[in-house]
Amino acid sequence: MEGGATATLPATLTFGSPVPMGEIILPTAGAAAAIAVGGLDARGNYLMEVLVYGASSAWNTLRAEVLDPLDGDDGLDVSPYHAGVPDGFSTSHESDGLSFAQRAGLERSAVFAGGSASVTADEETDSADKLMFSGVAGSTGALRVTFGLRDYDGGRNFLVRFSAEDAVATPEPASMILIGTGLAGLAALRRRRGRGDVM
Repeated sequence: MEGGATATLPATLTFGSPVPMGEIILPTAGAAAAIAVGGLDARGNYLMEVLVYGASSAWNTLRAEVLDPLDGDDGLDVSPYHAGVPDGFSTSHESDGLSFAQRAGLERSAVFAGGSASVTADEETDSADKLMFSGVAGSTGALRVTFGLRDYDGGRNFLVRFSAEDAVATPEPASMILIGTGLAGLAALRRRRGRGDVM
């Protein structure tokens, strides 16, 4: 866990459709949590779901990334790895067999009360297997994040890392005072015009 992130995860995954992965709280931009995944059948496509909290006013984009255990297939990885890759793992690439089940037609979404995120993917290059769910700032409650997973070889243990990105700027107190003063001035001008006091 990074940046104050917390998670409530099941002891083991219960395979259904979708597979519930638990709940994550990402309180600030830069917070991240990784969920361990294992036991997927070879070539199976699994629909997964995780609930993510914290976007409301802190960040605008949720990044989901597959992290591959270090093994003999890491020669195509783009290095150096980013700071969020833990020891013993690497970024996933097109040829390692771990993915968000690209081309399987499984749902990819992040929905919340009153809206949904736009989704982009990078999974056909060697830089990473990642999904970006953007436009979630201002959401209330949970983001219900749904996506596919596939382990082409089956039975491997790997990680799915969720990180909060694109911090939402909060106005400085001085800026808020200026905005408030301007609004008060406009209200006074409108009152004067209503009484006919303005030349």
